[in-house]
Amino acid sequence: MALKIAIVGRPNVGKSTLFNRLVGKKLALVHDLPGVTRDRKEGTAKLKDLDLVIVDTAGYEEATAGKMEQRMWLQTKRAIDESDAVLFLFDARSGIQAYDEHFADLVRKSKKPVILLANKCEGRAQEHGIFEAFKLGLGSPIIFSAEHSIGFDELYMSLKEISEQKSTLEDNLDTINNEEETDIETLKKKPIQVAIVGRPNVGKSTLVNALLNDERMLTGPEAGLTRDAITSRLEWKDWKINLVDTAGLRKQAKITGAIEKMSVESTLYATNMAQVVILVLDADAVLDKQDLTIARKVLDEGRALVIAVNKWDIADKQETLQKLNDKLATSLTQAEGVPTVTISALKKKGLDKLLSAVIKVYERWNVRIPTAPLNKWFRDVQDQNPAPLGKNKRRIKLKYITQAKTRPPSFYIFSSNPEGLPDSYLRYLTNQLRDTFNLRGIPIRINVRKADNPYAE
Repeated sequence: MALKIAIVGRPNVGKSTLFNRLVGKKLALVHDLPGVTRDRKEGTAKLKDLDLVIVDTAGYEEATAGKMEQRMWLQTKRAIDESDAVLFLFDARSGIQAYDEHFADLVRKSKKPVILLANKCEGRAQEHGIFEAFKLGLGSPIIFSAEHSIGFDELYMSLKEISEQKSTLEDNLDTINNEEETDIETLKKKPIQVAIVGRPNVGKSTLVNALLNDERMLTGPEAGLTRDAITSRLEWKDWKINLVDTAGLRKQAKITGAIEKMSVESTLYATNMAQVVILVLDADAVLDKQDLTIARKVLDEGRALVIAVNKWDIADKQETLQKLNDKLATSLTQAEGVPTVTISALKKKGLDKLLSAVIKVYERWNVRIPTAPLNKWFRDVQDQNPAPLGKNKRRIKLKYITQAKTRPPSFYIFSSNPEGLPDSYLRYLTNQLRDTFNLRGIPIRINVRKADNPYAE
């Protein structure tokens, strides 16, 4: 079973750098500015023969109740409580600070195994800071540099010792639970990657917390609290779902500062890696220009889309629905029939309907149509509405169709004159395909290829 490790320490001691080094990807934002990390972020890692789940946390700062910093600390405390061991980082160059001592006292009270890392030890100037660390009462520090890969062998030995204390029974159960399914139920058993996107302050993190029934994400009235793309696991009616909360996407012209630019890149990466994307709208401003831009990007990437209209409990329902339907009909024709669900994340209303819509659109996104019924449909639609003359005034013969792949459903049509087929006829075929095989609300790809001439030789 994987060890769950929480990386803790005061701001700007190198926690996110260590997180990225262990998971082998730049998943956490790294910047010289303190306090970049706000939520706890998880990633899987392998250190030699050890399987690890690494949790990056916000740096500890004392704050009064209700302030954002205090909510950040509660997220860090949860990470410590749920971990098997704690990596406590301090900056050996600047030595032990007051926050280090106070934080160390809190970590000791957790009764979790603690590994003390004297980070940023690239030279001899850090010796004084290393000796100071003994007063924290957390044992001998490991001479360490996350950025320059110093001390990883010693870290491995300490983690190995903790790992050997884990129950053999737990290890076996975890192996059984995580074995990859190979039967026909694979689609249902594999986790669905679901990204939750939208403009800042529309309630994305509140929605994640409501779905998990847990204060997993940092929330509050301040816009832009979420900076990293944070993944959480959810099970609903035998479906496994990986929920990815993302930073809000503002208009390109309004994006300023290195941290916001990195947050946007993290959001776009999470969207591209998702299978289903939930676009969260504010009921007071449904499908404005930025919402439409996000929706088009999702569909252009071939992802399944679900629209969640949040704050429905305080909305002018009739006016909002009319405005939403009008904009969908005129401005989002790439995937006609995109499911829309009205919710209140704060009041936890409409969540089952939302997850049901996610499952349905995911199933459509994975559909494979057998060749025989597909080509029968193809002949029927051509009988009803034959292909017009091509741009070169030659008759277009559409011979047969085949499904090339799923996720999203993609098709090849073979024709004697593919260059001449008008776009309007392709749109006709796409709409008929949606209606006949219940593919509404997902992107469909149709490519026309030239059929081989058997007499060419």
